[in-house]
Amino acid sequence: MPSATRILGAAFALLLGISAPSFAAEVTVGGAAMLSTRNIVDNAASSKDHVTLVQAVKAAGLVEKLTEKGPMTVFAPVNSAFAALPGSVIEGLLKPESKSELIRVLSYHVVAGKLTSEELEKLIKDGNGEAKLTTLAGNMLYARKNGPRNIMVSDEKGNSANISVYDVLQSNGVIHVVDRVLLPK
Repeated sequence: MPSATRILGAAFALLLGISAPSFAAEVTVGGAAMLSTRNIVDNAASSKDHVTLVQAVKAAGLVEKLTEKGPMTVFAPVNSAFAALPGSVIEGLLKPESKSELIRVLSYHVVAGKLTSEELEKLIKDGNGEAKLTTLAGNMLYARKNGPRNIMVSDEKGNSANISVYDVLQSNGVIHVVDRVLLPK
């Protein structure tokens, strides 16, 4: 789903004679430009909104996995999503003895393949209002429309996250920024 900023950027690019796709591809997340030439980890590491996510990816030993060729789709929770977890859940997950659970939680936010917002909307339409997505953790996420311009992703427990930034294209996939940590059963 293209944002108004991306549409305006593409229009200005056409007026200036610049290739629209290259101009429109740059998205800013957490104050940093997300470059499609970088991989998922490199872009997330440059976003001040994803400090906790990057810390968790490193603690889980998933840096190598998320820098592989892919493609993959990551629903990337912002710092405030981790902070909203009850009690000291995130601190517990970051402990070495919780590594397997942390890997499971983080892998639950990753789907094989490059699913842009347009592709998610098509899957939702084809699924009669719900797309069922199998995560790298082996569990399901559910994508649904939440109004005409928003897609939300729900976990198996019924918790929902809104996508706040769509289609952050990477060299090895796509990131959609979400406002909640999703948890497998």
